[in-house]
Amino acid sequence: MELETFLHQLHFETDKTFPSDWQVDWQDAPLPYKLYRGLPEIALTAEVPLTLKKREVDLNPSLEELGHFLWYVYGLNQCAQSTLIDGTMEKNVSFTQSLRRFVPSGGALYPNELYVYVKLDDAPQGIYHYDVAHHRLILLREGNYDFYLSRSIDNGLPLMDCFCIVFVSTVFWKNFYKYNNFSYRLQGLDAGVLMGQSLEVANRIGFSTRVCYQFLDRSINHLLGLSEQEESVYAAIALSIKPSITCVDKNQKREEIISASELCSEVPVLRHDTYHRSKRVFDYPMLRKLNEASMFDTTQSFMKIKKNNCAKKLSLAREMVLLPFTECFSYDLASVCRKRYSPDSDFILGKVSQTQLSTLLKETFTFSYENDLDDTQDQVENRVSLYGSFYNVEGIPNGAYSYDNNNHALRRITKGDYREFLQFGLTMPNVNLYQVPLCFHVVGDKDHLKEILGYRGYRIQQMEAGIIVQRLLLVSCALGMGGHPLLGFDVNQCDELYRIDSKGKTSLIQIPIGPYRPRAWLRGSLLT
Repeated sequence: MELETFLHQLHFETDKTFPSDWQVDWQDAPLPYKLYRGLPEIALTAEVPLTLKKREVDLNPSLEELGHFLWYVYGLNQCAQSTLIDGTMEKNVSFTQSLRRFVPSGGALYPNELYVYVKLDDAPQGIYHYDVAHHRLILLREGNYDFYLSRSIDNGLPLMDCFCIVFVSTVFWKNFYKYNNFSYRLQGLDAGVLMGQSLEVANRIGFSTRVCYQFLDRSINHLLGLSEQEESVYAAIALSIKPSITCVDKNQKREEIISASELCSEVPVLRHDTYHRSKRVFDYPMLRKLNEASMFDTTQSFMKIKKNNCAKKLSLAREMVLLPFTECFSYDLASVCRKRYSPDSDFILGKVSQTQLSTLLKETFTFSYENDLDDTQDQVENRVSLYGSFYNVEGIPNGAYSYDNNNHALRRITKGDYREFLQFGLTMPNVNLYQVPLCFHVVGDKDHLKEILGYRGYRIQQMEAGIIVQRLLLVSCALGMGGHPLLGFDVNQCDELYRIDSKGKTSLIQIPIGPYRPRAWLRGSLLT
């Protein structure tokens, strides 16, 4: 299958991404985390703070702080048991158990892993894997790799100012075993919500960040000891205690062209013993093919996205509903993380105030993050935007809207109650949209940035959508509502509703948000 056809089906004809005879072998499911065997380990403190506070500026970063950061980003925090009723006359009940984290994941499968390049006073310098199952670091490769990384990642990244580089990877089998080829779409979004959580936690602690989407894939995978047939790095996040991570000469092209193969020859191959539990692992040729097509082999591939390549602003001809400006909204991130979960059949219809909607939209987009795509620090809304279908919102007529961040206003596309329309568009109706007042869609360019970044642009777009999704979920929880990210919806139908198909845009993910009742499940906190 051609990659163009595959991406089209992945987005617009999802039923074609599954073989007709596909069956999930639940008994042979992989673990939701990666385990290394026989390597040096550093235990991280289990005494994590119940509230995240700004660190003292003059102190050097510590291993304890890094442990708190990693736990709030991706640590296991809850064990949950839910009931399942099979729908027969006998109403047989079974139970399902899951280990939860602070970020959502398709099917709670968590296909991503975290690796860290650590430069701290109280730990050996080197490359580590974050062992989620035991909340510890596993030493993969000891030593200083600043020079190696400076040639593999963003031009001008001041590694001397960074105490840690976090690498977000994807293990293909971890959700391919359930979702088959559709897992590729999930993997980028899952990486994005994880990155969104990383940026939020770092900001609360007082770390500055810079996201790197562009790097020499094979040299980074080689440094971490990853087999690109099984796992590949999707993004890197630099952490520093300085006010910002400012790249030098970041608008200038790198004079020397460096190749991944050159760098790989500088450090020895790593071969470590790992365990994932599955006895049978099926091949996933399309994921491997697309991953290979997305790789950068030389630094010549690194690009900047100019503003005229970004999403065009909406026409001013549309009816505009100005939203009330609200005071700066603050909330306890740690508390919200512990409370957040994804309601499905638990939504209950309630009235949403205009102030709540205004706060939700303002706080979701009132942020910018340093990254290697923009010429300057810029807002993610330049590449993805937010649309929504609203019902029973105070002072807002029922209808479909787009959010204009520049004017903090809604632009009405069409009037009406579209809950039934959206409900019939669900491919797996596990959410009752009749009970949902706010149904958002993250929207991006239909070409998925491919003209500028090639096939790598697709996963970058998915990751930026994921960052927005995580902010939306955190703020909605702080406002007393719940959100449930969905990919099982009719994209063509939603694009028609918002009249964006002719503008070269498409809906990337759907997020119903609203009040909910407590779920009937048994939960146990893993917080000590």
